[in-house]
Amino acid sequence: MSVTADAMQAMRTGGARTIHDYGDRALLLEFGSTAEVLAWTDALRAAELPGVVDLVPAAQTVLVKLAGVDYQAPTRQRLGRVQPSAEAIAESAAPPDGHADVTLDVVYDGADLDDVAQLTGLSVDDVIAAHTARPWRVGFSGFAPGFAYLVGGDERLAVPRRAEPRTKVPVGSVGLAGAFSGVYPRESPGGWQLIGRTDAVLWDVERENPALLTPGLWVQFRAVQS
Repeated sequence: MSVTADAMQAMRTGGARTIHDYGDRALLLEFGSTAEVLAWTDALRAAELPGVVDLVPAAQTVLVKLAGVDYQAPTRQRLGRVQPSAEAIAESAAPPDGHADVTLDVVYDGADLDDVAQLTGLSVDDVIAAHTARPWRVGFSGFAPGFAYLVGGDERLAVPRRAEPRTKVPVGSVGLAGAFSGVYPRESPGGWQLIGRTDAVLWDVERENPALLTPGLWVQFRAVQS
């Protein structure tokens, strides 16, 4: 599997494009892609660096939260010894064993499904096939508790957000925006292109881990009838 030039450059320069002090109890690492973010998050978790209490991945950054002010300089130095392999960055495009961690059953009847077909030049059936053809990966969380930004889908599904966001998007709505797919964990405003809906509970405070989808997990969408 090929490795991007950005990924190779990041590795040659110690990985992160830039490392910033984030206050006095954290470091912010910048990367060139979400694939690098995911590979580095895995590598940092495996390294178990002293003083690191949490890792928060985003689209192109990883926030490294520290136990105290004394850990900032030593952790910055130790980051030079943490480096995922080129294969780890490349292989973040597919589950290592070929299987997803979570399967979401989706009824593809979203209000924007026809618009997405027109935007992509695909038929409705082809949009559904592209969305379900391969697993997506949770890159990072945000927007609302339980909302996961899923990456790594079919590039043909990259569509802009709606010109006018909806004031109310139903819970369980499955959408597309840019290179991301996602599922609304609760009713809320939103501007993503809606292509379907799922009954899966994305956020439940009664669970040991309230969020069903957490960074790094692989998610397979499966088309079902209503």
